[in-house]
Amino acid sequence: MNYIKHLTGFFEKVSTDFDLNPTHISLYMAIFQLWNLNRFQNPIGISRDELMRISKIASYATYHKCIRELDERNFVKYKPSYNPFKGSTLEVINLDFYTKPIQKKEIKKLKTQQKNKQVNEQAIAQVDEQDIEQVLNKHCTSTELLPYINNTNSLNMVNGQAQKNKENKADFLLENEQNIQKKLREKKGIEPSEKIPPVWEEVLPFFKEKNNSEIEAQKFYNHFQSNGWLVGGKSKMKDWKAAARNWMLNANKFQPKSNLPQPNHLQISNNKNYAEPL
Repeated sequence: MNYIKHLTGFFEKVSTDFDLNPTHISLYMAIFQLWNLNRFQNPIGISRDELMRISKIASYATYHKCIRELDERNFVKYKPSYNPFKGSTLEVINLDFYTKPIQKKEIKKLKTQQKNKQVNEQAIAQVDEQDIEQVLNKHCTSTELLPYINNTNSLNMVNGQAQKNKENKADFLLENEQNIQKKLREKKGIEPSEKIPPVWEEVLPFFKEKNNSEIEAQKFYNHFQSNGWLVGGKSKMKDWKAAARNWMLNANKFQPKSNLPQPNHLQISNNKNYAEPL
């Protein structure tokens, strides 16, 4: 017995029966495990407790319901034993023939059977023609096939690799731009500490280093902070230290010159003799 074809036939048959649920599949897998341990011989003795343990079914009612429905749908032939000292027996039905392609007339028959079943409106809405054709797609004789999961996984891998390459490219461009800016700063002699705008903690020490007062530093900082660090109110500042040096030079030009001598014609004597003629 080819167990690969058997399992393939089982899943093909299950996929077309919408009344079965994951609990039925779990129970059948437990039965298949016991069948495998018995070298695929029929019939085999089964234990309810052992099957419930392997299939993770916790309810006796659920177990009996599922194994009865598997028997009704010709997955197995269940022969229960009502003797507590004798185990039940079960025969696993060969499902190799379900791996053969299904003809279109069989598909129509299957759809008719599904529509005639007494199910609720929600199940009918889900089991439409498109769903059935997708379930049975790889058995159809039609040349129009849906993509396999392997193809979808491959496409996802390609898309993921493309996204990763795109992110790596963006990181490379950003790093390259940073390197270019760094080289330009080195070429112009602009250190990273001269970034625009500077902080007050950088401006004050620079003015003190040039023997200027804190008030002059505040004037410089407040002036350019208010106009957005623009030179002449138009051009963006490139080197604040150069602008600060110009500020210091211009500030020295407008210092008050209190020590200059007064003009002679403005000097008058306090002991003027008004009796003298002009």
